[in-house]
Amino acid sequence: MNIGASLSILLVLSTVHAFQYNQLAQYVDEHQEEYVEALRDWVAVESDSSNVLRRPELHRMMEMVAQKLQQMGGAVESVDVGDQELPDRQTLALPKVVTARFGSDPNKHTLCVYGHVDVQPAKLEDGWATEPFNLTEINGNLYGRGASDNKAPVLAWMHAVEAYQKLSMALPVNVKFIIEGMEETGSNGLEAMILAQKDTFFSDVDYIVVSDCGWLSRRPAITYGTRGNCYFLAEVHGPKQDLHSGVYGGTVIEPMIDLIGILGESSASQHQKKPLCLFFSLAEHNKTIINFIKQRTSIVCPFFTVLKVDLLAHKWRYPTVSIHGIEGAFSDPGTKTVIPSKVCAKFSIRQVPNMDPTVVEKKVSDHLHSVFSKRQSPNTLKVSMVIGAKPWLADIHHPLFEAGKAAIKRVFSVDPDFIREGGTIPISRTFQDVTGKSIIMLPIGGFDDGLHSQNEKMSRYNYIEGTKLFIAFLNELSQITEAAV
Repeated sequence: MNIGASLSILLVLSTVHAFQYNQLAQYVDEHQEEYVEALRDWVAVESDSSNVLRRPELHRMMEMVAQKLQQMGGAVESVDVGDQELPDRQTLALPKVVTARFGSDPNKHTLCVYGHVDVQPAKLEDGWATEPFNLTEINGNLYGRGASDNKAPVLAWMHAVEAYQKLSMALPVNVKFIIEGMEETGSNGLEAMILAQKDTFFSDVDYIVVSDCGWLSRRPAITYGTRGNCYFLAEVHGPKQDLHSGVYGGTVIEPMIDLIGILGESSASQHQKKPLCLFFSLAEHNKTIINFIKQRTSIVCPFFTVLKVDLLAHKWRYPTVSIHGIEGAFSDPGTKTVIPSKVCAKFSIRQVPNMDPTVVEKKVSDHLHSVFSKRQSPNTLKVSMVIGAKPWLADIHHPLFEAGKAAIKRVFSVDPDFIREGGTIPISRTFQDVTGKSIIMLPIGGFDDGLHSQNEKMSRYNYIEGTKLFIAFLNELSQITEAAV
């Protein structure tokens, strides 16, 4: 075959490839109302994994996931991952983890899509402008608890696979799904399942994608790292019962004062300086945050730094300490003049790569006990770490990330931001450590979606264009060669 003929064939193949994408994108546009209604049905399920009274709803949500995948013709399994032990020692069945397979061609790469369909608590009286479990569209935004975190992204992946099916196009790669219902409370049972299925379900998986995250700005993004999370309880025990502050105030050393005293101690950390995202708008970020905290834009900006590189470093690369609450303290409306006999502080440290949770646990415990001993208090201190999630970091030069970049370029006609998340997605590190597979985070959520907050939303634009992004990504994955990997 001469060179001219070869070039002609390549040109035809390129045209067909582009035409197929256009067909798929058009199909998505034509079915977007159907996709919105699917999201409406899912948001209506109050799948709050933190509320045991909502556990039946969580089970129903997982059944809906399995049913959707079965209707698509997938090989579906609902995996029992055991029971959850409650504080009162009772046990409650964990929601089943749903897995599915589409395609088993040994000559194709296999992508595993991870997602979750449980949500954070939400009530109208918390400050929502609309009913949180009734998807409401306002100015192109789809408001509802779980809309962005993580129900719309999960549905978008299903719709991407379904679009190929409806147009009788072969999937460019084999696709597997693993969908859970306990992510918001620590993914109970999932790590054990992943370990158990390392040599079965995950044996032929080449890549894993997580879309449980969001963009940094209005520009599409690819996430290549997350911080870890060490969550601590620090309990100070004093008198055997609460005391009247008028009778005993000034005569006893109060547990609350001890606790506040040790929480006030902090330590410095070494900061890593590297080039960061170029397209991030500090002004837009500040405006968004100020809007969230309901302050006027005319007031002084309530941030540690006004430099973009420093702000991003604080969000992504520096370890941080946050105090979340004090259990045992009086917090109801009104007044109560009591000296609590026992108080418990809840705080967390977001750690960065090269920080081992076991080392963090020892250093924190040693530090707090050292500070406490200097107070020479008769009270007692107990420190425990209840979560020890490791950070995750990937190589952005891996072909998997090149595929993501190409897919974003195709759908949005721009290069993506390569970003890191300040939060923690523990399952990513688990996938990496247990399976040894390459992982990418490919978000479609907006930077202002208000995850875990009032008025959470997913924009219609991100939802629909995100579905096209996943379609394009599947195509790009099929182009990765073994040599490149």
